[in-house]
Amino acid sequence: MQHQVIQLRTAVPMPYPEAYAPAQVMALTPRCAHCSLRPLCLAAGLDDDDLPQLESVIGQWRMVHRGDYLFRVGDRFQCLYTLRSGSFKTVAGHEEGVEHVTAYLLPGDMLGLGAISGEHYDCDAVALEDSTVCVIPFPPLELLCRDMRGVQRQLHKLLSQEVVRESRQTTLLSGMPSERRVAAFLLNVSRRLRARGYAAHAFTLRMTREEIGSYLGIKLETVSRTFSRFQREG
Repeated sequence: MQHQVIQLRTAVPMPYPEAYAPAQVMALTPRCAHCSLRPLCLAAGLDDDDLPQLESVIGQWRMVHRGDYLFRVGDRFQCLYTLRSGSFKTVAGHEEGVEHVTAYLLPGDMLGLGAISGEHYDCDAVALEDSTVCVIPFPPLELLCRDMRGVQRQLHKLLSQEVVRESRQTTLLSGMPSERRVAAFLLNVSRRLRARGYAAHAFTLRMTREEIGSYLGIKLETVSRTFSRFQREG
């Protein structure tokens, strides 16, 4: 089996945001037809003639600065968001300053899917760098799904992918030794970046090593030792 060599840099530690900073709304209308992320989001599989209906539902783009919240756990669920640029982490169950990172999101990923079954968001979504999202109000999206089966199928597909992601994360945390967890995480990010047209073998991880440890259920020191060992061994 051929080994895949990955060169990467990790982000510097970022203070956990203390206050909710409202995201900046941008006066721009999304144009799905010309978006390179179209194959990954709700527009996937739609004909160009159908795109204006979807674009009419997507309200605006929104800029979220590094360290700011897009939404917080307990906020009323109103919108889904497709990440257009940048990266996010989602955080749940943080108490006394200790956080549990539940996901690392890249362009094309959707935020807020876990809140569809209820009336409130079930996690915090924090920008790891200056990022932009497409805002998708959920009530008009529901109505659109009734009229456009293509949008409905894609939404179901995205929900299914979320279930699979959580299942794989549970398996990762329960059955793999620490080094395999780190390796699996790096390869997963590499595959996702390749699917988006980015470099798959040299990239910057916007999560810090502490955040990666939280996501993988291992200590910061273990993440650092594993990275060092991988680097020594090429």
